[in-house]
Amino acid sequence: MTTTSLVRAELARLTATPLARLAFIALMCVPLLYGGAYLWANRDPYAKLDQVPAAIVDQDAGATLDGDRVDYGKDVAKEAIDGGDFKWTETSAADARSGVRNGTYDFVVTIPHDFSAALVSAQSDDPRRAKLTVTTADTNSYLASTIAEQAGKTMRTAVAERVGKQAAKSLLVGLADVRDSLGDAVDGAGQLASGATSAKDGADRLADGTGQLSSGASELAAGTEDLPSQTAQLDSGAQQVATGASKLASGLSDAQRQTAALPSQTKQLDTGAKQLQSGLHQLRDASAALPSGTSTLSEGATAVADGNAKLADDAAPFLASVQQLAAQSPALASQLEPVVEASTVLDADQKAQLVAALEQLRTSSTTLGTGASAVSTGIEDLKTGSAKVAAGASDLAAKAPALTSGIQQASDGSDRLAAGTSTLAAKAPELSSGIASAADGASTLSNGASQVAAGTSKLAAAAPTLSSGASRLATGAASADDGAKSLASGLTKLESGSTKLADELDEGRTKIPSSTASSREAQASVISDPVKVGDDNVASAGNYGAGLAPFFISLAAWIGMYALFLILKPISKRAITAVRKPLRVVLGGWLTPALLGVVQMVALFLIVRFALDLNVVQAGPTIGIMVLASATFAAIIMALNVLLGSVGQFLGLVLMLVQLVTAGGTFPWQTLPGPLAALHFALPMTYSVDAIRQTMYGGSAATAWSDTGILLCWLLGALLVSYVVTARQTRSRTLRDLRPSLIG
Repeated sequence: MTTTSLVRAELARLTATPLARLAFIALMCVPLLYGGAYLWANRDPYAKLDQVPAAIVDQDAGATLDGDRVDYGKDVAKEAIDGGDFKWTETSAADARSGVRNGTYDFVVTIPHDFSAALVSAQSDDPRRAKLTVTTADTNSYLASTIAEQAGKTMRTAVAERVGKQAAKSLLVGLADVRDSLGDAVDGAGQLASGATSAKDGADRLADGTGQLSSGASELAAGTEDLPSQTAQLDSGAQQVATGASKLASGLSDAQRQTAALPSQTKQLDTGAKQLQSGLHQLRDASAALPSGTSTLSEGATAVADGNAKLADDAAPFLASVQQLAAQSPALASQLEPVVEASTVLDADQKAQLVAALEQLRTSSTTLGTGASAVSTGIEDLKTGSAKVAAGASDLAAKAPALTSGIQQASDGSDRLAAGTSTLAAKAPELSSGIASAADGASTLSNGASQVAAGTSKLAAAAPTLSSGASRLATGAASADDGAKSLASGLTKLESGSTKLADELDEGRTKIPSSTASSREAQASVISDPVKVGDDNVASAGNYGAGLAPFFISLAAWIGMYALFLILKPISKRAITAVRKPLRVVLGGWLTPALLGVVQMVALFLIVRFALDLNVVQAGPTIGIMVLASATFAAIIMALNVLLGSVGQFLGLVLMLVQLVTAGGTFPWQTLPGPLAALHFALPMTYSVDAIRQTMYGGSAATAWSDTGILLCWLLGALLVSYVVTARQTRSRTLRDLRPSLIG
């Protein structure tokens, strides 16, 4: 007997009678009914939440915001009803509460009377949170209560977004106004900094000036400390100047009288000098006849020497007086000129006249002194020459060359004498006039000196007051200097601070972004709802039914195998006795439910994909894993039956229940208690659920292959257990093997 014949024989047994065929068909449909009906009922429940009855109670009294009337409760109620997420009914509080109790409404959302007032309180001194009350009753549906909580959170988020957007918009408008105001503040701070800079420069100059003032005032105080004694000395000196000026005026008057006859005398002197010059020229011309006129020349020379000596003696006192007058006049003019300039009693014209007279006196005296010196030199030369002529007249015959030389010297001296006397004659009128002007100026100077003396007496009397005032000025100037330095220091800090203020204000202004009405609208939207949850599902189920499909497909495969083994024999006892080939017997016993499982899984896949229209990304791999899971479950249940008989069949039911809670088909396996979480990794349905998810949703192929490998291990392990037990039975039987099954 072959494996194929064993399969045909078992199928023939199942369809031998009409009742057997009916039972066979019914059991084949069990997994289809279980999986298809459950997935149909839970295909997409969230799409029909608009059929869930809910009530909304609006008790909001409204509020005032920025002078405008707002009623957020009314807006929330309207948005909820218009949204149509649930079957909303707006009603009273009493009707809503009774409706929740009797099942008319699954839940109620109540908006309290102070809802708007609480929302706008964020801008007041007493901010508080607004409140939405969700009333539920788990007697209606626990999931309805859970959904109600989510609905309340959704409404809260919507309200928070609206209020946050309005608050953010107000904030952004305020920031825009602040930015504009900061621009004006920056300009003002810049002007302040510029003014502070100018003020600082002025304060620095003021400090420098007050420093100089303080120094000068100190020097003035130190200088005027001795002013009283100095002015006393000045008064004494002025008195002496006045006396000296009187004496000068008197002396100049005498000099004027003495020099009155000077022009005529100098003219006579000039005439005599010219005559002498002419005579010497004639003498020089006549020296050619010197040898013949030696005696005559000797007598004439003696006479000339006597005359020249007398002339020198007569002119010496006069020339000495002239030179003394010329020497004293510039010094006297120099002494008088500062006095005239410093006089406070003379007017400008008088000072100018006196200064001009003194200058003329100085110039005339210089010229007079020069002329007198020239005359004196000429006379001396003439006297010397004539003496030489007289001395050498006796020796003239023997010393003619020497006499000629002496005559030449005498001639030269007479030339200088003539020049000097001419200059003296020319300057004598000017000297006389200058002395006269000096006499007049000296008289005026005497009068002015008297007035200066009177002024210096008053100055000496006022000097103590001036000295005291200078001391007070020095003290005040020092205080002013300290104040100016403090002002300069303060203005330096003001300049630095105002510059820093301008910079900081400008930096702060740049940190506030410029905005327009449209950009503020967009910014307010982002601020009120800053986080958007993006949908980046790398493997999407599509809906709630598709999310549960892998779990219920795996569960249907187990139930289908469990139901089939109610009518299928795990192994043929006759085959064990007749064939005595355990591998063939085991494969024949396993292939029958495995083939029937293929039919079940293909039919279930068609229902899931086309009847329920659930999305399947990889149809072929999904069918393959469904078939593999069914064949694996068939091998496990067969092994339990072969090993334990009817007890093993019961354990198959227990194992299904354990896997129902450990496979992680509804909630994540991480939420399981510790022992059940350990079983999650040990049992096969975990891997069938995970593998179907990967292929159905388009997940990881590597994970699907890993899950497939584990299912194959379970399949081979279960077949190995069946083979070991069957092999033992082919060799010997026990009383337990012959004991009838509890199930039949």
